[in-house]
Amino acid sequence: MVLLYIFAAVVFVNCLYFLLFSKFSFLKLSEIEASEKFPISLIVCAKNEAENLKKHIPLWLKQNYPDFELVLINDASYDETLDIMEAFALTDSRIKIVDVENNEAFWASKKYALTLGIKKAKHKRMLFTDADCRPASDDWIKEMTAPFSETKQLILGYGAYEKASGFLNKLIRFETVLTALQYFSYARAGIPYMGVGRNLAYTSNLYYDNKGFMSHMKVASGDDDLFVNEVASKENTALCFTEKAFTYSIPKKTWKSWILQKKRHTSTAKLYKPIHRLLLGLFYLSNLLFWVLAPIAMIWVDWKIPLALVLFRCVLQGFIFGKAASKLREKDLIIFIPILELFLVFVQLSIFISNRNSKQVRWK
Repeated sequence: MVLLYIFAAVVFVNCLYFLLFSKFSFLKLSEIEASEKFPISLIVCAKNEAENLKKHIPLWLKQNYPDFELVLINDASYDETLDIMEAFALTDSRIKIVDVENNEAFWASKKYALTLGIKKAKHKRMLFTDADCRPASDDWIKEMTAPFSETKQLILGYGAYEKASGFLNKLIRFETVLTALQYFSYARAGIPYMGVGRNLAYTSNLYYDNKGFMSHMKVASGDDDLFVNEVASKENTALCFTEKAFTYSIPKKTWKSWILQKKRHTSTAKLYKPIHRLLLGLFYLSNLLFWVLAPIAMIWVDWKIPLALVLFRCVLQGFIFGKAASKLREKDLIIFIPILELFLVFVQLSIFISNRNSKQVRWK
């Protein structure tokens, strides 16, 4: 019976988290029309991204927004990245280029490059994306920056991945939706903890008032999540998840490259605020224990009660996650939730163990 009580407690904790996530899943989708079109600095940091820049600079320049500049940062590239930037700059005066050379103190640091780009930006309100991201529409800038106001200085957006065939693609997109479901829900609950650099906006006031990335400049990753974790509050943070405001990236195509990417991303979690580490850790632990204890409970206890708990938990999860997946245009993932979650839980466990014994991974 002790095993059954433990399993029931794990399911209870899981369900409490799903109820928390309902804050985003059932949030009404409403497009905000900005009362004023503020000038915007669109900032993109690129390292060896010549091919992506050829495709995406035209998409950024054709945005349906009256006043914006495009700040392109060449982060010590050794391909044709700088040449591509300069070629486009000759044709459009809105483009500003920051050419970053490797600095001995900040070798291969994206944060150092971004800092120089932010200093170059002439507008107070800044929108960030990556060189491999395409905007979902010509209204991306308009949609993503509409929530800016005197109080709302940080806007969390959604960075999706392109759909393709194969299990890895589904797993990557599932993890992306789950991450967004969490950071949107926590923000709605008044405890924002992260955002993604693929689609993020904030003001220069917020950046300079908090001394930029100085508190974590030596950490390879975290220009997005660590910065948001440090500066975000209930009062200054807004969400933008209209479909026109999405960005899309091409996901990794091999397990090895994806695992390396996730190792880099998850290495920053240990630097989050204690309350965020506790909440995120408890959610992961409850998921891990659920998948470990479910089969054990059904074998060692009368299977009917554990099975009922499993079904209740999975139905609630499917309902909450399904609403979020539909909102983020990922409905095809819903029927695969159990198998995708099972794989993700144990992949994350292997990454956690690996990260404890490995060095920091540079962003490129």
